[in-house]
Parts: sequence; structure tokens; C-alpha cells
Amino acid sequence: MSSIYDDDYYIAEIRKAHIFPNPRYAADEGLLAYGGDLNPNRLLTAYRRGIFPWFNEGDPILWWSPNPRLVLYPNEFKESKSLRRVIRNRGYVVKFDTNFKAVIEHCSRVSRKGQEGTWLTDEMKSSYIELHKMGFAHSIETYYEDRLVGGFYGISMGKAFFGESMFALMPDASKVALRIFCNILVKKDYDFIDCQVETPHLISLGARTISRDSFLDQLEDTLNRPSDIGSWIEWKV
Repeated sequence: MSSIYDDDYYIAEIRKAHIFPNPRYAADEGLLAYGGDLNPNRLLTAYRRGIFPWFNEGDPILWWSPNPRLVLYPNEFKESKSLRRVIRNRGYVVKFDTNFKAVIEHCSRVSRKGQEGTWLTDEMKSSYIELHKMGFAHSIETYYEDRLVGGFYGISMGKAFFGESMFALMPDASKVALRIFCNILVKKDYDFIDCQVETPHLISLGARTISRDSFLDQLEDTLNRPSDIGSWIEWKV
């Protein structure tokens, strides 16, 4: 593993071995490694270390573990009165793992502020689809009149869910999916949803920042708990 230096921090080059630097020593912005590939097993290793890939199409693969970290504890979700009315009256239906490929495809079309093109490259989509087949990646989907109109996907290990991306084709469709998901995670005694980096949208829904060290400590604990590996299609709202 070679490296380049950025002031007092080094950014490692990832090669064949699925080895990452200790994220506790990364700069606060979180970039700690580059290179390697998106092999599903490498991705699982990264998530277990509190690391995730994020890069523009055409750039080298960049691996991040920012400080602070945005986390949503399922029992802290903030449900507004208007969202409660939407859940009760809009006619949305939430399902799990029924159309993972469609969810990730919709997410790949969502633009991100300050980022050109898509961060969800074909290679990345293929890797997460493979993780879905392996039982680690899951989609939470909102339907209206049997049409997919919102949702999100991520990775689950231990009693943590690592959220990756969300989309909405109708008002509040992804919020409904997240509200219902949090309700179920509370019942299943999940510890947290990793939201990675701060956004006003997620903060408004109850997510909060914690230090990277605190996040990594909680991650180590939750990974010692049983994982729900396999399809979640039978999960009921």
C-alpha cells in the first residue's frame, strides 16, 4: 500500500488486498484512500470499517470516512404533522426488496449539488446489485397505485443500515419510506442508520452529527450483533 501526503495526513493507494487505513487517523474531510476496485467483498470490508466509496465518473475510486458523521437513530425520526397526513391519506404503500434494480437506477439519476454527472457508475450499480443478491444490500420502496415513486437503498450489517441514496418522483415519497423503515427498525432493535454526510434534508428528519470516533465505536458494537442477511421482501409494514 503506497500513499500520497496531504499536509499531516496520508492518503493510501488501495491495491489488490482488501486492506484500508485506520479511519480514526484520517483528516476530518474524510478522504483516506484511493484506487482498488468495487468488488462486493471489498465494499463489505469498507463498510465494516466505517468507510464508503464516493467519486465522480471518470475519477479514481475515492474512499471516505468523514468527521463528523451523520447518523439517524430510528427512534429519533421527526415526523411532521403534514407527513403524518400524507402517510394516512395519500395512498402510498411501502415494500422491501421487490425491485432493487429499479431503485438504484432511479437513484443514479438524482443530481447532487456541486457534482457533475453521476456518482453511481455502471460498475458501482453492478456491485450493489451483486450485494443485493448476496443478501446485504436492500431497497425500501414507495408505491402509488402500483407504480414505484420513491425510496432508497443501502447495506445492512449487524444492527446497522448504511444508507446510500434516495429518490422521489412524487411529493414526500422517500420520506414516507424512511418513516416506515424507522418504525420497523425500532421494532427490530436496530442501532442506527448511517447517513454519511450532513444534509439539511436529513437533519430536518431527525438525523444528527456525531464524532467519527463515536460512530466507529458504535459500529464495532453493532457488528457484533446478528445480521438480517437475505431478502427482506417478507418484511411487513
